[in-house]
Amino acid sequence: MAEDRVSLDLIEKYLRLTEQARDKATPLVEPGSVEEEMLNDMLKMADDYRSDAQHFVENGDLVRAFGAINYAHAWIDAGVRIGLLDGHGDDSLFTLPAD
Repeated sequence: MAEDRVSLDLIEKYLRLTEQARDKATPLVEPGSVEEEMLNDMLKMADDYRSDAQHFVENGDLVRAFGAINYAHAWIDAGVRIGLLDGHGDDSLFTLPAD
């Protein structure tokens, strides 16, 4: 069955979605604040996991690539959810904060 397998197409789809999320989400923190430091750490984790996903793809390890890209997106999503990033109302890329 196709839905129980990790394919290169599936990983490429999630790489694109994560890139869209990274590009769309904008900081809601004051420059130089503790929150900015926390956000920068979160975004570094997202970028590092995205890089890991690319590395795993290049080495043919699609399962680890799939896991890594989902972690990358989760870091960005968490930033939106806790209010460090603005997801601009996009509930298809992010889990938006409760009103």
